[in-house]
Amino acid sequence: MAQLFRFGLQTHGPIEGMTWTDTARYAEQTGFSSLLMPDHFHDQYGVLTSLSAAAAVTTELTVGALVFGNDYRHPVVLAKEIATLDHIAEGRVEFGLGAGWMRTDYEESGMPYDAPGVRIERFLESLQIIKRCWGEGVFDFAGAHYHIDGYDGLPMPYTPGGPKIIIGGGGPRMLGVAAEHADIVGITANLRAGEVGPDAITDSMPDAYDRKVGRVREVAGERADELEISSLSMNTTITDDRTGALEFFSQMFGAPTEHVAQTPALIAGSVPEIVEQLQERRDRWGFNYVVVQHNDGQGMERFGDVIDALGGT
Repeated sequence: MAQLFRFGLQTHGPIEGMTWTDTARYAEQTGFSSLLMPDHFHDQYGVLTSLSAAAAVTTELTVGALVFGNDYRHPVVLAKEIATLDHIAEGRVEFGLGAGWMRTDYEESGMPYDAPGVRIERFLESLQIIKRCWGEGVFDFAGAHYHIDGYDGLPMPYTPGGPKIIIGGGGPRMLGVAAEHADIVGITANLRAGEVGPDAITDSMPDAYDRKVGRVREVAGERADELEISSLSMNTTITDDRTGALEFFSQMFGAPTEHVAQTPALIAGSVPEIVEQLQERRDRWGFNYVVVQHNDGQGMERFGDVIDALGGT
């Protein structure tokens, strides 16, 4: 049985003309299930401070990062911060964690940009440590990348065992990790190149998503139906000229219009057309948790109509 639709809003900072706290209230009033932020070093608000403020001025909105870059914080530090955020939000937190991918984050900060396999191994150790921090009692951990000696992870999260975990992936290994460890699987392009370039665009076409979802379901096995499957729209355009919008993106991406029309990385059309698109994508791939980016779209003030039509169905 398909999971019920819900919607997330991702933004780098306040919506134009609003304060940050007004942005959080707007997201909640519009019907978004979550307010999410990326975690990069370019022009965006600081994630943990922003999420704490958003949680403090809302009552139903879930907050989270999509996703925290593992290499940017020690897992013990991040575990404590998320547990504290979970208390501020009274359980309204989704914990997204990734291995780190954006090359410029590493280059500009002076951090070593290790091979993908090394970053994934370090991420897996972090995930184990964070889960141990959110459990009862003192623990030790000895890995290739982290060493923990007699640590008691306090405070315990507001949510017993910790918030729901989001793991995104575009390659077979990370998709397998997400299927095994996450509550919410975000399916993306493979970003092994360290940027959103031609390889990522090619890996965002419908046949690639067929393979990715197949990988998740294969690894998840019996728990596949329990997973929420999430898509991130890189651009959402609400327009009565869907054909024109699709032709524009087809030329930009160098891909056939019929493929661009189906990719979960884009949402384009009138409200009724978008409602139909999202229903088709849930039927084909299981995408029930749809995340849109406010700053990159057109007509976003009308997205509440999409939420009204599909949310909770």
